[in-house]
Amino acid sequence: MSHPARRSVVIAFATLALSGCLGGESILPGVPTSPRAGLSNDPRLLVATTRLPVSDPIKKPWFSAQRSADMVFAEARLTPPDRSLMGRVTSGGWSIASVDSIDRSTAAQSFAQAALGRDLLLYIHGYKESFETAATSTIELSEGIRFPGATGLFTWPSAGSTFSYVSDRESAMWSRDALEDLLSAIAKSPSGGRIHIVAHSMGTLLTLETLRMLRGSGGEGAMSRIGAVVMAAPDIDIDLFARGLERLGPDAQKITVISSTNDRALAMSSRLAGGIVRAGAADRERLESLGVRVADASEFGGGIINHDLFLSNPEVQQVVKRAIDRAN
Repeated sequence: MSHPARRSVVIAFATLALSGCLGGESILPGVPTSPRAGLSNDPRLLVATTRLPVSDPIKKPWFSAQRSADMVFAEARLTPPDRSLMGRVTSGGWSIASVDSIDRSTAAQSFAQAALGRDLLLYIHGYKESFETAATSTIELSEGIRFPGATGLFTWPSAGSTFSYVSDRESAMWSRDALEDLLSAIAKSPSGGRIHIVAHSMGTLLTLETLRMLRGSGGEGAMSRIGAVVMAAPDIDIDLFARGLERLGPDAQKITVISSTNDRALAMSSRLAGGIVRAGAADRERLESLGVRVADASEFGGGIINHDLFLSNPEVQQVVKRAIDRAN
């Protein structure tokens, strides 16, 4: 979903009374927030991408929808919102001031070095996203949960078009090796923190497949560095999802699914897939039987799409925060 559309969803949800639960734990309104940390102290977004930079030297819009032969590492320098009275009236939110430290030859190692010694929040976006919309979502998520460590984005070459569903799926799967290389490099880095992954929509399929690969190649040692894995509105065939969890074994317990039975984007995806239900729209009981935690957000949605509640709804964002807190 585009950033302007997300903003309208935020406004629509602002007055809703929310109810729901995560593994028997209520999601309550008015959840207190922790002191500001993370991006507010270090306004830098670590980026690993299989997108091709738009130019050399790189300039806005930074990365294209074309595939890069090699994974690229970059640091996006961020400009915080102006919190003065005038600034709140005239300016928007966070923005990307510059992108630098472009590295192709040792991208995974460079990313791991930049995050060294800190817990990492790694966001993996879904279908129909540009680099800038994916970066904006990453910042919103990190700020929304006040994440105190490093914030990173793995962005794959989505075409950013409504009609690119099939090509987006192929580009996401094409990026599996790069994501595995990244996670392996971070897991092998000394004095490293935990890697907390939040994946959305089509990005959850990329994440699940990559974690299967990581477990196969790196074993328990690599998987021990993976903390929370939150799959928001997973656009995955429920049978494929179940098979993937079987291959993960006990590591499937790291996963929290944010689901919604009235997610219209997943309903459309199900129709494209011949009517097979998507994991993010499955019944709570069916998901829990697979051994994952479930936050059923069905009652939280009052908009048209209901596909990104983990970004637009502060209470649903607390699901992400609690998952990370449990993993630490």
